[in-house]
Amino acid sequence: MRYRREDSRSHPPLAYPAYASTFKRAPTLAPIRIEHTLSELTGPRPLELAARSIADLTKGAHGAAIGERIVVVGRVLDEDGRAIPETLIEIWQANAAGRYAHDADQHDAPLDANFDGIGRVVSNQRGEYKFQTIKPGAYPWKNHPNAWRPNHIHFSLFGPAFATRLITQMYFPGDPLLAIDPIFNSIPDEGARARLIARFEINDSVADFALGYRFDIVLRGREQSIFEEAHE
Repeated sequence: MRYRREDSRSHPPLAYPAYASTFKRAPTLAPIRIEHTLSELTGPRPLELAARSIADLTKGAHGAAIGERIVVVGRVLDEDGRAIPETLIEIWQANAAGRYAHDADQHDAPLDANFDGIGRVVSNQRGEYKFQTIKPGAYPWKNHPNAWRPNHIHFSLFGPAFATRLITQMYFPGDPLLAIDPIFNSIPDEGARARLIARFEINDSVADFALGYRFDIVLRGREQSIFEEAHE
């Protein structure tokens, strides 16, 4: 079966006027291709360094995390809908108040001692993954006056080597901030933007505990999920 090439028009430009910080890091010259070294291709596999799964972010060292509990499930797939097993999936996110558990985040919002916002799982043989977490809050990001980022979760995926890392973001349906978010709207193709929005699924919810959201990740092809810097 022939490989279905991705549509390069789906990717955001490296410099996007509404996303102010892109002008600080967008290259002004053509990128130089650097071949991978032997250590990059044969070094420790990401799975070998992922001994401890962190699938439940709703419980901290001293009790339950604060906020709306959610379940995020999905599959990692290729362009033909086939499962990609043994993919290391990591997430990081803000807490329910919209603050990251990181020294660089000085947003005037409370931290949660029982929520560090970091998760890690490996997809099973059917390409499936599952996290229990807290729905992240919106937060200001100083891109422009009264700028707020929509609720989102960062995803990082590793293949057989660290050089195969892909990063994307998952958004939530019905978020009014999506319409005015420069990062989300820097993706020119409407269909590609829609693929970054999770689907609410009552069947993936856990009764009396958490609402469910489904977020499938397609690694390549026309239906590919949009990844940061994927077009480079």
